[in-house]
Amino acid sequence: MAKKAVTGGADQTVSARSVSPYLSRLLSRLFRAFQKLGPGIVTGAADDDPSGIATYSQVGAQFGFAMLWTMLLTYPLMAGIQEISAWIGRVTGFGIAGNIRRHYSPMILYPLVALLLIANVINLGADIGAMGSALQMLVGGSTLLYTVMFGVISVIAAILVPYRQYAELLKWSALVLFVYVGTSLIVHVPWKPVLAGTFIPSLSFSNSYLTALTAVFGTTISPYLFFWQASLEVQEQAAAPDEKPLKRAPKQAPAQLGRMRGDTYLGMAFSNVISFFIILDTAAVLHAHGITDIQTGAQAAEALRPLAGELAFLFFSVGIIGTGLIAIPVLAGSSAYALAETLKWPIGLERKLHKAKGFYGILFVATALGVALNFVGINPIKALFWSAVVNGVAAAPIMIVMMLMTTNKKITGSVRLPVPQKIIGWVATSIMCLVAAAIIASFAK
Repeated sequence: MAKKAVTGGADQTVSARSVSPYLSRLLSRLFRAFQKLGPGIVTGAADDDPSGIATYSQVGAQFGFAMLWTMLLTYPLMAGIQEISAWIGRVTGFGIAGNIRRHYSPMILYPLVALLLIANVINLGADIGAMGSALQMLVGGSTLLYTVMFGVISVIAAILVPYRQYAELLKWSALVLFVYVGTSLIVHVPWKPVLAGTFIPSLSFSNSYLTALTAVFGTTISPYLFFWQASLEVQEQAAAPDEKPLKRAPKQAPAQLGRMRGDTYLGMAFSNVISFFIILDTAAVLHAHGITDIQTGAQAAEALRPLAGELAFLFFSVGIIGTGLIAIPVLAGSSAYALAETLKWPIGLERKLHKAKGFYGILFVATALGVALNFVGINPIKALFWSAVVNGVAAAPIMIVMMLMTTNKKITGSVRLPVPQKIIGWVATSIMCLVAAAIIASFAK
């Protein structure tokens, strides 16, 4: 028996050794694949910013698993419109604002950019404030001090860290969002109602349900992501020595657009998976215990502590800080790209400070205004609400102009947006028009 036990142990050791190379190769392949990802993964992670976490937490706490199906519905819509944003950048060699300036009236350009800037500053204020609150819950101290600290860190990193390193830093930082998947492993999840909520839409025409549905769409499909990804695709294209705008080099389209499409759809899938688990976590713990009134991500983290333990609280709080560190440069950066393109200023995170003073000045001012909102007594809950409202209203007209760009030969040359993408883009645009109409109608009452 002893000999058999030893032999069995040896067999297990050999088996473990034989598995180890396969695991090592798998991890190596995953690592190399992740390294090749472009702006899509960062854009997707930025979509789950602290404001988004607050919205998804509210939905999970208030409605339980009943709105998990929205993540399946919004995925093709957000992925489709983000692909179109990236496509515009790749085809034209200019960002969204640059193309509007070159081909449309200033009466269209200035209001759209103004809406974007207003939404971004409010979003920045809400996100930075949420990060300060989360860190204060973890270590104590002053929330306002942490708010300033996060703003300063983000601006300094954007200015001083070379673009390639900065992009890599943001990309790897996105992995922190897996803490929300980890949270689901340490709380009790009843998977049968989860599957029902995911695949069987539960509809209601109550004001609270329609408001939550509008908030989900307004949070998931956000204008700043359009501007950011289009501009980053232009920057990635310019950094590649053999790549040119597809309008001038249409033969490069299969290679460039293939990589871009895979990157974008994977990044948006990552975003929606994380959003799914945020709703799931708060539904499994907060809604299940009768806690249905959650207004911020930090409040959700605090509510999780006595019900799900310190580890769940830690994961949720770290996620708020981590995603905020990704979202702040994206929000401020999209503002800088949009306004600098509008004003014909030199743009790009790859430029040194002295060669793009206006661009970095906008980035700094947008972040500073966001920080300042936390010092003037603005209610963070109202800030989150107004951020969702302005985003929802701004998205619709921007998406209409983007879709019109894809059919304008002066803009795209001989390159054509494929029909499936065109259909998805117009469906997403139509839905966002309905969201904007719902928001306006709610104020008209």
